[in-house]
Amino acid sequence: HLRVGTFQYAATHPDRALVRRLADHAIARHHPGADDAEQPYLAFFEAVAEAQASLVARWMLVGFIHGVMNTDNMTISGETIDYGPCAFMEAFDPATVFSSIDHGGRYAYGNQPGIAQWNLARLAETLLPLLGADDDTDAAVAAATTVLDAYPARYEGHWRAGMRARLGLIDEQPRDVELVDDLLALLQTQAVDLTSCFRALSSTLRGDEARARTLFAEPNAFDAWSARWQARVSSQPRGAQPSAEAMDRVNPVYVPRNHLVEEALAVATDGDLDPFRRLLDVLAQPFDERPGLERYAEPSPFTFGGYQTFCGT
Repeated sequence: HLRVGTFQYAATHPDRALVRRLADHAIARHHPGADDAEQPYLAFFEAVAEAQASLVARWMLVGFIHGVMNTDNMTISGETIDYGPCAFMEAFDPATVFSSIDHGGRYAYGNQPGIAQWNLARLAETLLPLLGADDDTDAAVAAATTVLDAYPARYEGHWRAGMRARLGLIDEQPRDVELVDDLLALLQTQAVDLTSCFRALSSTLRGDEARARTLFAEPNAFDAWSARWQARVSSQPRGAQPSAEAMDRVNPVYVPRNHLVEEALAVATDGDLDPFRRLLDVLAQPFDERPGLERYAEPSPFTFGGYQTFCGT
């Protein structure tokens, strides 16, 4: 896969033909629809921006933190690559960082959408010679800037659509943004596990309110939010049961819990791959809740303490 970093290197090369060859190859391999556009290289850049907006939104929805979002770790295809110090957030906090080398929190969970936009700007710099006709640099900069300025809305659209799905909402209403933001504020204030909470919400629609409620140290605030959310779900044409089933298809029960990953790594180093294989089997079906696998759905124990990941992980 060609990486954004490849284009950044090409930007220092005086040969425009080389950049064009790379771009043509990338269009043919990953975004062939751009070839039919009036401005193929601008359409290509828009396609890359769209792919990244969708990808990072999906990271954010499940609490995934890449950890090293350098330009060479983003792909024009919109796939996640270079799994190094990545990990899944448990207690919701936008400032969460796991990478041992990210001392300033540049690649913290909450910074990922903005970092993706910054990386796209570096790709735009590389593509500038191809974006303006007759060496019209001003026109090229204006075209690239338009795409970059539209990126936050692209990302937000994917993020909000994903959040509505996670909450069992099939249409869009003006107050949905507030409903999502208020829940995330509660999760952050009370340090609630992101994965556990969203999975438990479907149980609420099935009449079991305790599963979600007990995750909150001060449940009264959650009760008030839950009443608003259930009223919103009830306003839809489909019933509570279909909504709960739809939620279970997008809210995982199992994610790679940090303590389980470390457990598997520790014994695998000594030659025992069975815990790794069991973990892999569980994660291969993350949405299917299965008896006997309760420990794989539980957050790290308090004794696990602070957690750091490394590029070699």
